[in-house]
Amino acid sequence: MTQLRRTNSYLYFCPYNKKPRYGCDEMGSATVPLRECLKSPSQLRLALSSASGSESTGPRLLLALCYNTKKRALVVTICRGADLPSQDSNGYSDPFVKLHLDPDPYHKKHKTSIKWRNLNPIWNEEFVFETRPTELSRQNLTLTVWDKDYGKPNDFLGSLVLGASSKGRRLKHWMDCIKFPDHRHEQWHSLTDTQHL
Repeated sequence: MTQLRRTNSYLYFCPYNKKPRYGCDEMGSATVPLRECLKSPSQLRLALSSASGSESTGPRLLLALCYNTKKRALVVTICRGADLPSQDSNGYSDPFVKLHLDPDPYHKKHKTSIKWRNLNPIWNEEFVFETRPTELSRQNLTLTVWDKDYGKPNDFLGSLVLGASSKGRRLKHWMDCIKFPDHRHEQWHSLTDTQHL
């Protein structure tokens, strides 16, 4: 499905990914000068910008949430990171992610593996927090990203909080996980420089 909109001298092109149950997700957009259409009316190759209308920049994490009704647990998959800041003299970082649910009667804390010399790490690691959907609406998932250092404290790279206290896309991601259990909900989120304990 695509949306086409014409302005004075430009054509705005925006494809959508149609999902029968959840509505539509914008896949990106492109703006084309109309004179380009006159030169080559049959075909144009377009590079799409991000769904927000501008290229996403800065450190961010791709993660997937799923409330598993059989396990009665929140399943969190740390998929990958992008554009993490470099903290080491070699121009890289050695990132890993810590995550915990709050409040959590089981006091579980998890940690990904370390990805050495990498600013765009791929983890694809899954973590399970036992909880109920009614509790999820009052809980927050806190993720902090660190650069592993030996002989000195680890360097803080960024954080992310998803849950009842979130806003915007973070809150929507969290609520979709609660409203539509047993489905994988994947989303990129920008990291903030606030350190959550």
